[in-house]
Amino acid sequence: MSDDAILEVQRELTPDATVVHCRGKLVLSTAEMFRVEVKPLIVSGGHVVLDLSGVTFMDSMGLGTIATLWVSSKSRSCGLVVTNLSPRIRDLFTVTHLLSLFEPCGGADARIP
Repeated sequence: MSDDAILEVQRELTPDATVVHCRGKLVLSTAEMFRVEVKPLIVSGGHVVLDLSGVTFMDSMGLGTIATLWVSSKSRSCGLVVTNLSPRIRDLFTVTHLLSLFEPCGGADARIP
């Protein structure tokens, strides 16, 4: 895998949520690995925070993967929040109307209480 198609995912357990720190590009070549890492964390009554502060680029596959994880979280009554969106990625969420999915959860930059 080339350096421009690398995504690092680190999990941090906190008392309130599992925080998934992402660094790199969330694109076609990394989206499946991202889904495989995050989906098992979506459990009934749980809380998952996707910290996208280290994501430098996201394509439609990455965005679609986050949307799929959101659907999984809703079906399992699990809170899913995205946080630390760069202006470019926030624009991507806004243009595709996906940002509104996360706003009822306290906003796209909110932490789980």
